[in-house]
Amino acid sequence: MSRPNTTHRFLDPRALMEIKSLSLRARAVVEGFMSGLHRSPRNGFSTEFTEYRQYSQGDDVRFLDWKVMARNDREFIKKFEDETNLRCTFMVDFSKSMEFGGDDSGVKKSDYGRTLAASLTWFLLQQRDAVGLATFDRDVREFIPPRYRQDQLNTILGRLETQPVGQVTDLCQALNKLASLVGKRGMIVLVSDFLTPIADLEKSLNLFTAAGHDVRVVQVLDQRELNFDFEDAAIFEDMESGRSLILDPSLARESYLEKIKAHNAALDDTFSAQGITSFRVTTTEPMELVLLRFLQQQPARAVVRQRRSTGRTAA
Repeated sequence: MSRPNTTHRFLDPRALMEIKSLSLRARAVVEGFMSGLHRSPRNGFSTEFTEYRQYSQGDDVRFLDWKVMARNDREFIKKFEDETNLRCTFMVDFSKSMEFGGDDSGVKKSDYGRTLAASLTWFLLQQRDAVGLATFDRDVREFIPPRYRQDQLNTILGRLETQPVGQVTDLCQALNKLASLVGKRGMIVLVSDFLTPIADLEKSLNLFTAAGHDVRVVQVLDQRELNFDFEDAAIFEDMESGRSLILDPSLARESYLEKIKAHNAALDDTFSAQGITSFRVTTTEPMELVLLRFLQQQPARAVVRQRRSTGRTAA
């Protein structure tokens, strides 16, 4: 895969969000880096039976289902759907905490995360891959199975266009529900801020990794959530619980930074233990670069398998 043209000026996320249409935003992001990507040729193609339809004159008789015809005395043709090289399901956090940001200092995490998922959806469908979507807060709210169809892009973008209205996050419950919905092995892309208790997260993620899915995680954070660079004393409110606290940032910064660092380190350990590829991004990062990192990254589980097969251990 070739590197992007270094003369290209990447879109500033704040300028990107001035484009009100999610579809146009996603297209702008994809066109921003797509010309620099090398498309690998398809090596082989298989098909997957999906449903029947009644035989019409001119149809290929090789696809007649003789067993159905014997039972019903009617001719039916098997319809097939292209089974592509990738089946990808995006799982996008629609909880209240994702609404942080969007003021004078930046972009809302929800806008960034939804645009990221929309851009990757656009790209993958152009590659004839099957793409699906799940939105969640404390449970899976919407689920669109992965498909490669003419209207799949509009269906997914339409759902992502909806403003998040969720409240509390229950990541583990949502993951457990999604594990019962997804079928064949594929890629699961989880987009969230992960600002939630993670005590049972590894167990929930194992439902996917043990089944052979390539799980990838994109943690989207506002820069202020990493450095806590607030200046004035103010009332800080938990966006999900509604609890508020009068706080002087200068007095609370050191303790906060220790806690967020420990939380993110625990997340990294959890992902590493499951062989999950993870990305931590902020809403200030050009989205074209994030997509390029994502598409160029070799699945972590493949790296682990390779090291095991050659007798090497991680450094």
